[in-house]
Amino acid sequence: MLISVCAAVVAVAACGSSSKPQAASTTTSSIAGISVPPASNGATAAACVGLKDPLPQGVPAWDLKPGPAPTTLGIQDLKVGTGPTVAEGATVTANYIGVACSTGKIFDSSYAHGQAIQFPLTGVIPGWTNGIPGMKVGGVRVLSIPAAQAYGANPPQGSGIAPNEPLIFLVEITATQ
Repeated sequence: MLISVCAAVVAVAACGSSSKPQAASTTTSSIAGISVPPASNGATAAACVGLKDPLPQGVPAWDLKPGPAPTTLGIQDLKVGTGPTVAEGATVTANYIGVACSTGKIFDSSYAHGQAIQFPLTGVIPGWTNGIPGMKVGGVRVLSIPAAQAYGANPPQGSGIAPNEPLIFLVEITATQ
């Protein structure tokens, strides 16, 4: 369901990084093994509760632990592929699992549907558009996506994604063109 919803152009502005010094502590935390800085305005970001559902069959080993919500796009390669590199704007075929940060619930998974999905990187949420290029076919990457690079205040109706919900994805690229 998510990828078919993602295939529609999402009118969400990408979140930029700030060059201002942080007013609060500069201590970073980790979610899914990705270093996550504190919110740039000194406020404490909402917490991600970690994975609460069992992984569908076929998902690579992945332990999503509780931690702060991402405030910038986080990228962590669990496995670097050996195939062709995904270019910006490419069409890819991928398996994925999507987790809502605040609930730890899996809201969609190609693994659960039993097949990879093909889509253009120009027709998905900004976190995917910005987070997948550079991957190699066969690679597995975790994307920790702040709400502004996910669906923002307007998630797809019936998706199980709350407004302004940060999302965590495990993405496995199986082909690119």
